[in-house]
Parts: sequence; structure tokens; C-alpha cells
Amino acid sequence: MRHAHLPPFIPPVSADVAAEEERLLRTRRDLHAHPELGFQETRTSGVVRERLDELGIPYRAGLAGTGVAALLQGGLAPSGDGPTLLLRADMDALPIHEESGEPFASTVPGRMHACGHDGHTAILLAVAGVLSRRRDRLPGNVKFVFQPAEEDPGGARPLIEAGVLRDPTVDAAVGLHLWTQLPAGTVGTSPGPLMASADEFTLEIRGRGGHAAAPHVCIDPVVAAAHVITALQTIVSRSTDPLQSAVLTVARVDAGEGAYNVIPDRATLRGTARAFDPAVRAAFPERIERVARGVCEALGATHELRWQPYYPPVVNDPAVAAVVASEARRLLGEDRVFEDVRSMGAEDMSFYLREVPGCFFFFGAANPAKGAAHPHHNPRFRIDEDVLAPAAELLVRSAEAVLEALASGALPRRG
Repeated sequence: MRHAHLPPFIPPVSADVAAEEERLLRTRRDLHAHPELGFQETRTSGVVRERLDELGIPYRAGLAGTGVAALLQGGLAPSGDGPTLLLRADMDALPIHEESGEPFASTVPGRMHACGHDGHTAILLAVAGVLSRRRDRLPGNVKFVFQPAEEDPGGARPLIEAGVLRDPTVDAAVGLHLWTQLPAGTVGTSPGPLMASADEFTLEIRGRGGHAAAPHVCIDPVVAAAHVITALQTIVSRSTDPLQSAVLTVARVDAGEGAYNVIPDRATLRGTARAFDPAVRAAFPERIERVARGVCEALGATHELRWQPYYPPVVNDPAVAAVVASEARRLLGEDRVFEDVRSMGAEDMSFYLREVPGCFFFFGAANPAKGAAHPHHNPRFRIDEDVLAPAAELLVRSAEAVLEALASGALPRRG
């Protein structure tokens, strides 16, 4: 990839962000040492509420259990009728046993911040601190949303149902993700689809069990499952437009109960299907059903497909993404901002961006010299902590620029 050769780069930040930097680092490390799973972020939301109380920013707590939404009213819109921008950070950790070797590693066995959400929360608190000091020059409102359960099963939808896009009406949304697939001090985004949809399927294949020495009187679901797994790959390779990105992965196969000489009655496949295009996404269940039915009928087996939709694709608004990319270039330089980055990973920021225009972007956090080279959701995951302040700086600049564009009419308002 054309960004792989770039060395880590840490740009200077404003005095206001620099004033938050020590606390930002301390907060991130504290959250990292005390990870909490989705909808269990009680301590984490307490840290958030404590800082918001100090800043004097009013908030609603207990949304979707542990979520917090705070509203900062800008001084240039004293009646509160200016535009409103939502800034979002996720708070949850993963059920992973940490092996990073960090001195502030998880103190909770089997729990780890292996995706950077601790950094996201700490960054947004720093941004709240900076913007609260600059509130007199803000031409609108900033709604800070600290969201539970991004990883699974998704906290964005229940927060939206709880009204975080209302009172006042949110006109645009911006969020970031620390990203170890990009060098420290780079930004990746897209003026359209950035991350894929993610749906889960379970395919149960039923046969007739018996002795392994007499397969002719059985219907072997394991053999049928093997053929189904192979045939499913044609959905992407032969049924999907080659110019459309799609992934179908069978990630788990279960059959039998351990005996080596018994053909089981059934085999179960579990996997995920992903796409950027909603039409490609919508076609997956029927295509999986058709393949499974054909293979199973040919081999005498039967099947049952269970389809569980999760996250739609993350689709950025081109106009809002252009504002964020412009601010990123001002901070980092032209050669460190990439507007053609995509990931087949999924994120429930997608639910906000399905309702309001906005931009989600990746802030590079990889630095092999510091051990920050492992992928997300890896037990040895690390980030280069030097990027925390610059990421906060970019989020501050993006918030101010998007609010100004909304207030001036350069970006349309919803309210």
C-alpha cells in the first residue's frame, strides 16, 4: 500500500490540546487497565461523568444502560438554535486476555481494550475540555456521545432510539477510530463507503448418522458441509459483480461429539457476510439459501439457514468528509491523508451515518518501533500513544470546521 513506507509523524498541537495531553494519556491508561464489556461499562461511564461534571457540561446518563450524552451550547448561538454536531466515542472492551506487555495492561483477566476504544473515550473527553474553553466562539452546539457496546451487539441503535439525535436535532456526526493498519500520524477516510456491513449466518446441515465403517447407509452431514463451504465461495467469485467488494467467511464448523468412528447426524456452519453496497448485502441470504439447498439436495441432506443482520455499511457524506480531510491535510500534510481507504471490518457508527450526514475516519496509530504493529482484536494489540493528542487536535478542528460550515450554509442543516 502506498502509505506503508511513511514513517511515524507526530505534528504539533494547539496550546488548548497540549493542556489536555497529560490528562488524556492518564485517562487512556486508566481505562485500559480497567476494561469493561459492552453494556457493562459502569466504571468507564463514571469516569466520563466525573470529567463532564468538572467541565460543567450537562449530560444525560444511563442511556442504553451505560451510555452518556452531553450537550455543549456554543456562545455564538445563545438561544440554542444553532446547528448541532454529534461527536461519538465507543467505550467497550473485548473478551480477550491481554498479552501486550504494557505496564498499564488489563487488570481484569479475560478482558482487554484490544481495539482502541479506551483511546477514543479519552480523546473525546479531551476534545470536550478544549471545546468547553472555546464555547464562546462556537456557532452551534456539540453533542458528545459516549457509547456502550460497539463490539457486540451494538449500542448505537439503542442510543438513537433513546433520542441522542434529537433535542436538539443533530445536523451532522463525526467520529474517529485509532487504526494500526496506518502509520502513526496519517489519516484514512473515504467520501462514501468506508467500512462494510456485517451480518451473521448459521447454517445447520442435517443428515443421518451411523458407523463410520458403513457410510453407504448414512447421510454424512460433514461431507455435505464441506461441499457447502466450497460452494459458498462462488457467491463472491461468481455471483457478485467483480467491481463490488464482498466477503463471505465460514469461521466455525461444528460436527460430532468427539468419537472418531461415528458419522454425526448434523453439522453446523457459522460465518459472516460483508459488503459495501446495500444491494449486495441484501442478496446474501437468498444466495446462501440457494447454494445450501442445491448441495444438500444432491447429497440427500437437509438444511436450515438462520440469518442475523447486524451493522449496515459505514457510508460517509462526501461534503462532510471533504471538510474533515481538509482539516487533516492542514494538520498532517498532503502526503499523509488518504481519501480512498476502505475496510471490510464493520462499525456501528454506521447507524448514526444512516440517519444524519457525517464522517468517520481512521487515525493512524501504528509504530513498529514501539511494538504498535499488531492488528485490532489481537491480545498483543498496542497503539502509539503519541498520536492521542494529534487525534484530539484533528477532532477539535473538524468539529469547529463542520459547525462553521453548517452555520454558514455551506453544509445543509437538518433542523
